[in-house]
This record gives sequence, C-alpha cells and structure tokens, in this order.
Amino acid sequence: MAYATVAGLPPAVGLYTAFVPMVVYALLGTSKVLNVSSTTTLAILAGTQLGLVVPDGDPARLVAAGATLAALVGIVLMLAALLRLGFVANFISTPVLVGFKAGIGLVIVLDQLPKLLGIHIEKHGFFTDLLGIVQHLPDASTATLAVAAATFAVLIGMERLWPHSPAPLVAVGGGIAASWALGLSAHGVATVGLIPQGLPAPTLPDLALVETLLPGAIGIALMSFTESIAAGRAFARPGDPPIDANRELLATGAANLGGALLGAMPAGGGTSQTAVVQAAGGRSQRASLVTAGVALATMLLLAPLLGLMPNATLAAVVIVYSVGLIQPAEFRAIRGVRTMEFRWALIACAGVLVFGTLKGIVVAIIVSMIGLASQTAHPRVSVIGRKRGADVLRPLSPEHPDDETFEGLLIVRPEGRLFFVNAQSVGEQIGALVAKHQPRVLVLDLSRVPDIEYSALQALIEGEKRLTERGLVVWLAALNPGVLEAVQHAGLADRLGRERLLFNAREAIERYRAMTSSAPRPAPGAPAST
Repeated sequence: MAYATVAGLPPAVGLYTAFVPMVVYALLGTSKVLNVSSTTTLAILAGTQLGLVVPDGDPARLVAAGATLAALVGIVLMLAALLRLGFVANFISTPVLVGFKAGIGLVIVLDQLPKLLGIHIEKHGFFTDLLGIVQHLPDASTATLAVAAATFAVLIGMERLWPHSPAPLVAVGGGIAASWALGLSAHGVATVGLIPQGLPAPTLPDLALVETLLPGAIGIALMSFTESIAAGRAFARPGDPPIDANRELLATGAANLGGALLGAMPAGGGTSQTAVVQAAGGRSQRASLVTAGVALATMLLLAPLLGLMPNATLAAVVIVYSVGLIQPAEFRAIRGVRTMEFRWALIACAGVLVFGTLKGIVVAIIVSMIGLASQTAHPRVSVIGRKRGADVLRPLSPEHPDDETFEGLLIVRPEGRLFFVNAQSVGEQIGALVAKHQPRVLVLDLSRVPDIEYSALQALIEGEKRLTERGLVVWLAALNPGVLEAVQHAGLADRLGRERLLFNAREAIERYRAMTSSAPRPAPGAPAST
C-alpha cells in the first residue's frame, strides 16, 4: 500500500500487486525465495510515468493508466524472454546501480516529506521540490508531525530491540487505532480514505495510452528485471537451482501482465521484501502464496479499517524502508577499490536527481556503457620479465624490481580481445615501449588475447611490416586457436614462417638466448604494471 502511494496510485493498488503477481511468479519463477510485488524503485519510476499521462491525479484514470503500464512492462519482459535477452541484466554495473538506487532513495524521501509535514507542494523536480518544502515549513501541521514521529519511533525502536519484527504492522495498526479513537482527521491529519472492499474489478489496458507509456515501460521493465535477477542471485542458497535469466524474464513478465488485468501496478522482485521473507523462515515460493492469501483476506475483510490510516503513517513506513537504498558504505567501498567506478556511481545518482527517475535510467546505462567502452578501448599492455631464480614469467612492476629482462629482447603482452575500438591504442602503447627499450627482437605474447577482429589484424600486419623495415624482428607467441586461425587466413603466418610463430614466451626467451648467448640483467626503471 505504501509503494502504491509512492506511485501516486490509490493504496488498494498495492494490495492488488501483492496478490496476482506473487501467485504467477511463484508458479513460473526459478528463484525459491524471490518475493515479487512492487518495490520502491519501481514505484517511483511508475509514479513519474503516470504523472505524465494523468497530471490531474484522477484516481480512476490513474488506476487504468497504472494497469496499462504494468501490462506494457509485462509484454516487454515476455518479448525479451522470447528473444533470449537475459544477458541485458548485466548492462548496468554494480557501482552504477548503487548510485542509481541512492538517487531513487533521495527522491522517495523527498516525495514523502510533504505527507509527514501535512503540506502540499507542486512537484517540478528534486531541487525545486526541496526548495518548495523549505518555503512551506511554517505551514506544517503539528498533529501530522506527531503522528509521523510516533510511527518513526515504533518502526525504528522495534527494529532495534526486535530485529525482523512485524514493526510495520504494529505501526500501521497503531495509526489506524489512533485515527479512530482520537478522530485525527478532525485535527487536520489526512487519511488514506475509502479503500474498495472485495476483489478488484477486471481492468483492461487503455490502448490510447500505449504510445505515451511505452518508452517508460521499457525502462521500468529493465529495472524490474535487473532488480529481480540481483535479488534472486543474492538470496540463492547452496543447492538451490540456478537462476535462469530468460525464465525470469518470462516469469516476471507474466506476473506483470496477469496483475495488470486486476489493476496492479508494475511489479518485480525486491531485495528488501525477499530479505524479510528469508528472515521469517521462508524457504520456498509457498511463502509468496501465503502472502498473496493474506492480501486477498485483507481486501475482503479489512479494507474499511485501512481507510482510517493516516497518510503520515504510510509516508513514515515508505521512508524507513526506502532509506536503505542510500548506502554511503557502498560508495566508500567502491571508492576504496576503484576511483573511476566511484565517479560512475556519483554520476548515476546525480542523473536521477537532475534529470528525473526515468531519464536517470538512461543516464545509468550510458555511464555503464561509457565505462565499459573506456576500459575496452584502453586494454593493458604489459612488459614481461622473468622472476630471478625461477621459471615464472610476469609483468614487470616496482614490487618486483629484481625480475630479469634480456638485452635486446622485449616481450609485451596485450590483454583482452583486440578489435577496431582498441587496435590503435594497443599499437601506440607497443610503439612507445619499443621506442623506450630499443629492442632487436619484439615478442608479442598473445596468450591473453582470446580473439582478434579484422581491423586489429590488419593493424598488426601493418605494424609488423613497419617494424621489419626498421630492422626490428617480430615474433608472435602463445596464439590462441581463434587468433592463430585468423593469422593463418590473413597470410601473416606465411610471412613470419614457423621460426617466428612460437609456442609461448618461454620458448621465445630460450630461442633468443640461444641466438645471442647474452646474459640476463635486472630491468632498469621497470614500468608500473600488474
């Protein structure tokens, strides 16, 4: 119910989403414990999209639009399953997802603050809304603030004293009891209002909204799938069946489509609710079926009571269980390991705050793709030496200043697939190393190159010709089968001859030493490499 209010939908929609989607996923999904309903991320994304098509907030139109959005999300996910696009879940890196979720968490907290204060503002954007809240602080309702404070005290206090306790149920029950006993609505405390009792009526998608909602549905489908896969893998126990990404697409798609027919909002697997299920002892999808049964009983029996719930109580519940999306410790951990990925996380977070949640997804994906392209375009090229007194070849580094190199021999090892994006960078790095070391023989150790694309192969052929014209001998060593086949088909193998195609770098060293009978010497000024 709280997530439904985040999306701007009537609270009853939250009950509908905890009913049909859970049952459908329990029957089709591959995770034994994943809990599929709404999540904070999906709720705020859905709310952003629904605000575009129902700006006046009409409840009936919102329910129809929400069901249409859920149906589109389901269709997108099921089409992705047919196309076997399960690998798309890996398109958003962990640091970017950390930043994106932190931005979502901040947006949700700010979105709920007016309900805690008993004020109303026009929503335009994160920073504009923040300024509006500050300006309306003098208008805050004391009674509403008291309800919010009491709810926070129950939620936080019970969680600290009794971890995994039913704190939300106690807080909601207390809010309803206080609203009835004290007549809080007469003191200016807004309540949820009427919640329809009984089963939800069948809801058909509004075809007139399809064109407008489809772009947002694609983004929500991506985030639903990404969250579901991440949660399913995170909570898988030893012995559980593996999570099948394409089957998960089908299961979450069917859950969304089935839920849409009964007025549910977009659904997906969530980390927080799955953690609650596991902490309560859930070990199979029977837990989801029980939850769906409780949601059904609530719709049939408790709907009138839920209408007395203060909005401030729901807002407090949302904030307490959304703040977990903001994880400063994860930002610190990322920064401690990789500064570049830390910047990605910050950019993804800022993208949500500046551009909005749906555009924030695009920013997150673009940042991930730029990061991937940056790493791919500049692969590592290492100079290889030999550990003194041992038959161990490794990149030269300041940590091993005593490693041996050989006068006139330079062994370099590029890492990763070579193709048109990085061919020039690799060539420039090798050229710089040749200029620095001035070898007579250059050995390209290709053991870490699984494949070489046509453009990169042509660059290799041209580079070998230029170096040969300068009097430098080029050997190729440790070619993987695919690389060797490409070299043979391109005619480079015939040009080099068998004497310049070597089994590995060790053979190159032995052949060179046999040719020159030169003694090894320590590497002077070895470049930093790992």
